[in-house]
Amino acid sequence: MLEYFLITPVASAIFVVTILTSLLAFSNPQVYERLILSPYQVYRKQNVYTLLTSGLIHKDWMHLAFNMLSYYFFAFNLERIIGHWQFAVLYLASLVLSDIPTVLKHKNDFWYRTLGASGAVSAVVFSFIMFDPMTKMIILPLPIPIPAILFGVLYLVYCVYASRQQADTINHDAHFYGALNGVFITIILYPEVVPYFFGKLGLR
Repeated sequence: MLEYFLITPVASAIFVVTILTSLLAFSNPQVYERLILSPYQVYRKQNVYTLLTSGLIHKDWMHLAFNMLSYYFFAFNLERIIGHWQFAVLYLASLVLSDIPTVLKHKNDFWYRTLGASGAVSAVVFSFIMFDPMTKMIILPLPIPIPAILFGVLYLVYCVYASRQQADTINHDAHFYGALNGVFITIILYPEVVPYFFGKLGLR
């Protein structure tokens, strides 16, 4: 773990803080309520900080495990590629920007609450795909590895479907908008990634 902190300090810090805060919220309803995002309140300029803090907590163990496993596979490698402050900008900006559509969508729904690091994690995944779209991934229960870019397409299809079927506090919309933010922010930071991406796909 010390090696991770030395080489990828930002990704490591986010990883540890997210896990610890989520575990605390599991057992402390007051922390959970203080950090969760209420679009109704945020739209009215109340508890705006929850645009960030809602990304530090999760609905349950499965939600936390899914996000942190995806984060683990991509985040540390991505920070090595793009740099420390660039990774911080990508993650934090995507965490906020991926929730803005949800705030606008549910601005009048007093009852609605949402949480999770899904938007920022999606941004990390798709930023990495821009640099290595053909890297192979094993996604259970599929028996064979698939290219990361195919995983990305399937991931977005699932996000759209889950959003339409949503019946929980997990922000499935954030997956989709996070992915878009990841691509756009990566291009802003590294415009040269666009021809590099198409070159990796054999389209140049």
